[in-house]
Amino acid sequence: MSDADPLRSAFPALRSAIANGAPFALLSRDPASVELLTGTVVDVALLGDIPLTDETGTPREVLALVPFRQVVERGFECHDDQAPLRCLVVEEHHRSPRDEVVALLPSAPVPLTDAGFDISDAEYADIVRRVIRDEIGRGEGANFVIRRDFTAEVSVDPVTAGLTWFRALLEHERGAYWTFLVVTDGHVAVGASPEAHVSARGGVVTMNPISGTFRHPAGGASRETLAHFLSSTKETEELFMVVDEELKMMSAVCSDGGRITGPHLKEMSRLTHTEYMLRGTSAMDPRDILRETMFAPTVTGSPMQNACTVITRHERSPRGYYSGVAALFTPDADAGGHDLDAPILIRTAYLADGRLRVPVGATLVRHSDPDGEVSETHGKAAGVLGALGAVERDHAAEAALLDAAALDEDAPAAPTQRLVDDPEIAALLAARNERLAPFWLQPQGRDDAGPFEGRTVTVVDAEDRFTTMLAHQLRHLGFAVTITPWHAAATTIDTDLLVSGPGPGDPRDAGNPRIRRMREIVAARRESGRPLLAVCLSHQILADHLGIPLVPLDSPHQGLQKSVDVFGQPASIGFYNTFTARVAAGTSRVGPADVAADAESGDVYALRGPGFSSVQGHLESILSRDGLATLERLIGFAFAPAAA
Repeated sequence: MSDADPLRSAFPALRSAIANGAPFALLSRDPASVELLTGTVVDVALLGDIPLTDETGTPREVLALVPFRQVVERGFECHDDQAPLRCLVVEEHHRSPRDEVVALLPSAPVPLTDAGFDISDAEYADIVRRVIRDEIGRGEGANFVIRRDFTAEVSVDPVTAGLTWFRALLEHERGAYWTFLVVTDGHVAVGASPEAHVSARGGVVTMNPISGTFRHPAGGASRETLAHFLSSTKETEELFMVVDEELKMMSAVCSDGGRITGPHLKEMSRLTHTEYMLRGTSAMDPRDILRETMFAPTVTGSPMQNACTVITRHERSPRGYYSGVAALFTPDADAGGHDLDAPILIRTAYLADGRLRVPVGATLVRHSDPDGEVSETHGKAAGVLGALGAVERDHAAEAALLDAAALDEDAPAAPTQRLVDDPEIAALLAARNERLAPFWLQPQGRDDAGPFEGRTVTVVDAEDRFTTMLAHQLRHLGFAVTITPWHAAATTIDTDLLVSGPGPGDPRDAGNPRIRRMREIVAARRESGRPLLAVCLSHQILADHLGIPLVPLDSPHQGLQKSVDVFGQPASIGFYNTFTARVAAGTSRVGPADVAADAESGDVYALRGPGFSSVQGHLESILSRDGLATLERLIGFAFAPAAA
């Protein structure tokens, strides 16, 4: 920049950082201002190493870029590129009016050459088909996010390019949670993330699951096109599944599990998403909160651990920072400790060694159409590139988002009502909650003792953290709860109740160490006669132990809500299964077990007998409207012989 550059007066610290090649970050977290952070960069190995205090113990502010490979801290798989956990230890923090900053940033277009996706449309569509067939179709999970990268060559100085794109995002993107530019040695990241992954302020933890993508037609969204999107079964179930997955995380870090509010619309320049807000309270260190919530299911899939394995199988290269987070740790002078503000690193462009990379992904579910998912990646890439000014913008759509009077004083004012305020759109959004479990929509404090107060339960986790939600419901019912991973669980567990939990995979695969161990745990507890509740995968294992055949479903029930009869009482329950236990139609008893099954197909929904009960569905899911009441009934069945 020239000596006459007006940034000298507005942002001397920025000018100094640019001149000296020093690291800096520009953040826009509200409509009125831009923050400048300067300091020194420290790369650390673990989240727990993020340097929140100096040598004297004095708290300090840190902005951390957390790469996807950090999932290795949780023992999950990835293509490990050794991308650094990069920390900008903040020495100066400035704030300036947004409009002034925009006016001072460069605006000349940054040309791109050799631009295109690293994976062809046909190849990506084939990956989608394989994931649906080989992963979802074989019980490996409910949904998975597989990415592809839009890449291009950039000859402009990287800092100048980053500043130019940051300005373009401030001017042309809307609805972003953070708009940001982070410049460190050899690496530039600039983006407009729509999604706050997790925040912690004053002990209140918030997560913001966003899913379902409406690509605006030319000229912008209308009531009719948005209503069609909101009526889509695929888009609705996609959102419900990621809410379930983030509630698993909330239940792990919050004593009160997490309450759902919403749904809301997240409207951006070319895309609109649906979202919920989840809130709970926690006393955990914010770095531990971040670790327990790595990473958002909206950019990985569920269950999380297996999603990482599936990503490793089907993506051809490491993710770098895509689907990680930018985490700002700010000292809390009043309460002590640090607040955390961490958006997901999506809708972000990365520039290194003259190469631009814009990673985008689509959420693949059982209803996914391969060509539709290809189009979704194009829409997401265009959303970033259009906002950056790297591709042609939809000027008609941008104009439709503004008050016409602001563009032309002589023009008549455009309607000011947003689509989200339209009664038809509001009704479609509100109707979604009619399907959901009241337990998660209401405050979860408990004034009275639960029906099982004073009793103990061990929940065996078979690599699906639905167990954390289940544990929260069990505490609500009065139990003292311990969660034990499958590989650490003994076959003999001395608690009043054993809950053998859900997990991915084929329950018939005795060669799988996890399946084999869960079989041993269920068999040992069943033979002991002590109370056992088996859920989903473990329900199938119990059915097999009782001699009931197991078969794959013709169409996986991943994120499916059904009303079923559970021993004489109808219950609306959420299902996440690819396999089922099946009896002959009309069968109500097998050996010592009463059977609740579909009258036509014979698919077994629940079992009960001396000292045991089981359920195929997930009573802890937000899709289980009657989940808590049914859970209490089934536990009562398991305890009945012992009580007698």
